[in-house]
Amino acid sequence: MNFIVLDMEWNQPWPGSPSSKKTLPTPIRGEIIQLGAVRVADGQEAAEEFQVMVRPKFYRRLNKRVSKLTGIKEAQLKEAGIPFPEAMERFRAWCGEDPIFLTWGFDDIMILRENLRLFRLPEDWTEKWFNVQMIFNAQTDGSTAQKALKTAMEMFGIESTRPAHDALGDAYHTAQICARLDLQRGMAEYGKALKSHEDGFHGAELPGCIARKVYYGYAGKEAALAAMAGAENRCPVCQRQMLGSRWFAQPGHRYMDLATCPEHGKFLIRVRLSLQPDATIRVSRLTYEAGSQAAEAYAHRAEKAQPESVKMRSRRRSRRRTEKTVE
Repeated sequence: MNFIVLDMEWNQPWPGSPSSKKTLPTPIRGEIIQLGAVRVADGQEAAEEFQVMVRPKFYRRLNKRVSKLTGIKEAQLKEAGIPFPEAMERFRAWCGEDPIFLTWGFDDIMILRENLRLFRLPEDWTEKWFNVQMIFNAQTDGSTAQKALKTAMEMFGIESTRPAHDALGDAYHTAQICARLDLQRGMAEYGKALKSHEDGFHGAELPGCIARKVYYGYAGKEAALAAMAGAENRCPVCQRQMLGSRWFAQPGHRYMDLATCPEHGKFLIRVRLSLQPDATIRVSRLTYEAGSQAAEAYAHRAEKAQPESVKMRSRRRSRRRTEKTVE
């Protein structure tokens, strides 16, 4: 089989910047600036390598966080980067016939498809892919938690020989992990692995997901949720601000809300809050069609959950009853 281990780096505009307010022909979560890939031979050993720098067209100003994380500078992209269509022509030719992509996580293929769609390029050649995290979990500790690439390498005793947060470096290290997995069995059992991953609620995009975006720099949970219900609560179709209802808390610092656009109707909003090293909050936001599988699953959960306002009223009534009893 033609296994291609793929990793990418992409640029995102800073929240509130002019770039973040651009209306693109097709919404994207990030614009690809670097792509690295490693072909896995029949013996599952890393073989040929491919890498390319991509000069951004829409988000030309490099996000400082992205630059700090990856080490990529704007000057590099201007000098060594090539236009995305040319990069994809080279990459697709290198991949060869019937590639099966292996990624560490769910994001890379989705980002790739969004960028292909934005440039009106075919994306059917990316249909065969597997998240190696799921295979790794199923064949190691059986957990459903997403693991960092570094953690998986440590579990297998793999020494880091390439730079981290570099597309080719991460693809190479992922290929080293693949060499220690039974990929054939992993593919055969992939559906079961996803099911054990709580039907994707740890990161997999269930059918009906139409937009995903990451936000940074919020001072706390309240500020993050207020932004998600306010200025950042935009319709994925027309970008008008939507009206939210109320947040329902879910396990793992997750929250859900059903937002309404006056023109395009209701959308399910899922957010996950993550504390960053600088003590700010990072928000991963997913938008789903109101009739999607995710919306139905969350609606079922919502029936059993009480929003915070209801809980507070219940507590106040309970306190009043207690006070009357004491009197």
